[in-house]
Amino acid sequence: MADLSIHFAGIKAPNPFWLASAPPTDKAYNVVRAFEAGWGGVVWKTLGEDPPPVNVSSRYSAHFGKNREVIGFNNIELITDRSLEINLREITQVKKDWPDRAMIVSLMYPCDEASWKRILPLVEATGADGIELNFGCPHGMPERGMGAAVGQVPEYVEMITRWCKQYCSLPVIVKLTPNITDIRVPARAALAGGADAVSLINTINSITSIDLEQMVARPIVGHQSTHGGYCGSAVKPIALNMVAEIARDPATRGLPLSGIGGIGNWRDAAEFIALGAGSVQVCTAAMLHGFRIVHEMKDGLSRWMDTQGYASIADFCGKAVPQTTDWKYLDMNYQVIAHINQDACIQCGRCYVACEDTSHQSIAQLITAENGRRYEVKAEECVGCNLCQITCPVEGCISMVPQDSGKPYMNWTQDPRNPRADLQSQS
Repeated sequence: MADLSIHFAGIKAPNPFWLASAPPTDKAYNVVRAFEAGWGGVVWKTLGEDPPPVNVSSRYSAHFGKNREVIGFNNIELITDRSLEINLREITQVKKDWPDRAMIVSLMYPCDEASWKRILPLVEATGADGIELNFGCPHGMPERGMGAAVGQVPEYVEMITRWCKQYCSLPVIVKLTPNITDIRVPARAALAGGADAVSLINTINSITSIDLEQMVARPIVGHQSTHGGYCGSAVKPIALNMVAEIARDPATRGLPLSGIGGIGNWRDAAEFIALGAGSVQVCTAAMLHGFRIVHEMKDGLSRWMDTQGYASIADFCGKAVPQTTDWKYLDMNYQVIAHINQDACIQCGRCYVACEDTSHQSIAQLITAENGRRYEVKAEECVGCNLCQITCPVEGCISMVPQDSGKPYMNWTQDPRNPRADLQSQS
């Protein structure tokens, strides 16, 4: 069996699956149950200054798919609403009882050096393995100069990270907000401040739905609502992209990454790891399905690694990064054409409608008295856009077949059709 243990930014854990800083990690009771279920580590729900913040009711809403499947999850909950003393005491005891698990403490404090200088020794005294700086909360507490109000200003990110490295000997992980134009900028700032790692993504500003009877967004608090933090499977593509951007940025290449955003099974985790994540954090999936999902995650990842010949997480961490590039470097001479497996086709016509109405009219609908409907690809018209494959309800029925163009690799910076080709190739 593959070895799932990790050594992330100086922090050891029996597996890469950590619970993210959120309601599931708000108290010892939850964290102990998570460790009993097999989670490799937790990021304790964000601590802040006393007096603790006051939360509202209700706090969650969701974006649903068919059959009420939760695609996206929205919350307007703040950081821990329990006292600092209680949290520190529980962190100390849990770490003492579970010394082999990663215990990371999330912190959110004002942009005041004295505040950070005061809290850091207290956290270090708990025996925790590291701290995570919450620079991403998109709602609430801006009056204290915290959350995304900090994470969106690279100078603040660098400044606070440097304070933490000065007053604390624990590994410092900086949690980045996705509510920013270029995720590489705060990552570079964190590294400049001495960060040992970054974690991403934090939640995305969102309103999931409107109650059209009451004319108020959800979640409803009395007769009002507000934007919240969006997470769950819907944010995974955004998170993967941002992880990849940092992993392939020359300025941050090699910086340890903890992947967060829509991870619900072993395959999701493997994708984040392939793009450079050395650990992965889970929240929404655990809230929807409970802590026991980690059994399938560990078993599935281990079995897949065995089939691929990977003995450890490090063996495939970042293996997809070299193949991730800018659009201008893609091969302009590469071509694929759709192929329909007639034996698997159920003649639903979805590929035809999608291509005929919204794409390149490259699928023919043939109707015969003997066989009814039949769909065939017009090879000369197909541009290989993948739309038919995406709309097809039968997995594997439509495949994209590479064509031999007889032409060598040529990217857009070299393409004579590019009016700025010479300038781009020199840049």
